[in-house]
Amino acid sequence: MNFNEYQQLSKRTMPGTHDGKALANYALGLTGEAGECADIIKKEVFHGHRRDAQAIKKELGDVLHYLTGLATMYGYTLEEVANANIEKLMKRYPSGFSKEASIKRIDV
Repeated sequence: MNFNEYQQLSKRTMPGTHDGKALANYALGLTGEAGECADIIKKEVFHGHRRDAQAIKKELGDVLHYLTGLATMYGYTLEEVANANIEKLMKRYPSGFSKEASIKRIDV
């Protein structure tokens, strides 16, 4: 499945209207699910829990769902979002990421 196929399938659970409440619901859902990912990793790194790749996979799927919904509500395909991000990163780090390139970013 590619991004655009996923986006089409994901629409079936979206609200019919894309008003402020729907946007807020998806934005808060995105941050909540990202927080759940962070919490799993925090417990692994700092609390000694075993790595739970399946839990991370599920939470990342939820992150993707909410991200997809926001992209849809703003009129973008996931392909457009992904391409714009890669273009930004190519400009920001033309030779790849390094600490030095991060400090001397050309886009700020």
